[in-house]
Amino acid sequence: MNLLSVENVGIETAQRYQIESLQASDFAELMAYLNDHLSDNGSPGTGYFQPLPRSRSIFPAEREGAFRSGFDAAIGERGWRRTWVARAADGSIAGHVDLRAHPEAFAEHRCLLGMGVDRDHRRAGLGAALIAHARHWATTVARLEWIDLQVISENHAALALYRQAGFVAAGEMKEMFKLDGKSFSYTTMSMRLAPRNQVCG
Repeated sequence: MNLLSVENVGIETAQRYQIESLQASDFAELMAYLNDHLSDNGSPGTGYFQPLPRSRSIFPAEREGAFRSGFDAAIGERGWRRTWVARAADGSIAGHVDLRAHPEAFAEHRCLLGMGVDRDHRRAGLGAALIAHARHWATTVARLEWIDLQVISENHAALALYRQAGFVAAGEMKEMFKLDGKSFSYTTMSMRLAPRNQVCG
């Protein structure tokens, strides 16, 4: 599947889901969704998609604070974050994607991507639609130049999705994590966006 077909999947999926910017008033709902999502981490049918052991697969309290404070930070400021959720017909959160600042200095032209799709809405093109939505915002609003991400190398479904969306592997840390007695590697991927002087509007 090439980049154009991924965008087409996103258009079709938009007919079933409403992708909207997360508001501060929705934060508690998002945390409940994320903790339910993480309960699948390491399960036999899902595998590991976060570097957390099964017994600790909940959203870390320290990350919750950073997540919340990122709402108020302007793009380009340290710790900024923007989040979008996909809502199903019943209004529940079916998936999410967020873009956030790199922790390193002098990397304001880049951001990090995180995302997830609820167990009942996977393999429906929603992941591709969420990435396309975030990419469009990063290019036209934030005017960023790169989107980066990190993914457990053994998460083959996620790797395939990211490749189809246009991400390219930049490197891999072999046996980065030891989780529940097993070793897992970590892959870094990047997507080049349009240079700032080529973005219209």
